[in-house]
Amino acid sequence: MRDFVRQVTVVSVPSLVPEVVLRLASEPIAPWEATEARLGAVQPPPFWAHAWPGGLALARLVLDSPGLVRGKRVLDFASGCGVSAIAAARAGASEVIASELDAFAIAAIEENAALNQVKVVLSAEDVIGRDDGWDTVLVGDVFYQAELSRRVMAWLVKLSARGAVVRIGDPGRSFLPMELLECVATFTVPAVVAWDSVVDRPARVWRVK
Repeated sequence: MRDFVRQVTVVSVPSLVPEVVLRLASEPIAPWEATEARLGAVQPPPFWAHAWPGGLALARLVLDSPGLVRGKRVLDFASGCGVSAIAAARAGASEVIASELDAFAIAAIEENAALNQVKVVLSAEDVIGRDDGWDTVLVGDVFYQAELSRRVMAWLVKLSARGAVVRIGDPGRSFLPMELLECVATFTVPAVVAWDSVVDRPARVWRVK
């Protein structure tokens, strides 16, 4: 599928993280239609073809504070285009596991990791509820559905309680449980209106209280 990713994206330098290059699409409709045409079935939106604000914020934080990941096993959950996984690898993580359920996202992460000449382990399994002993867990842009948010947050609270460093990248979506979190960093990211109709969201990183 990496050839398909190359066909529907262009090599871009994402805002906030100029150290990284990614294959991205300027808008979602064309790659979305292409995925459905390729598989001949209805497909979810191509979230993997955009660098979302939460992932960018995590990537920026990791590159600015490499001690969060250096020499550690890192899980990048719902990795999307892989920007925070790539940042963790560049910052010196001993192992980076990028978790995604979408096969196109897996291919995009593989392509983007190769572009940046870093090693990322790909996982297509549902890891919610698992604990494989990761030292640091990065979670970007997943709090957009109520049930998913509930499941993810309960899991992250358990990981944090046993000592994992958990960092959540999210601009403050509707289902982000802010009462359980503390904002540790805020960045300004220019919106790509074709992808996100809310144009004035900052990019924030949160930790479990």
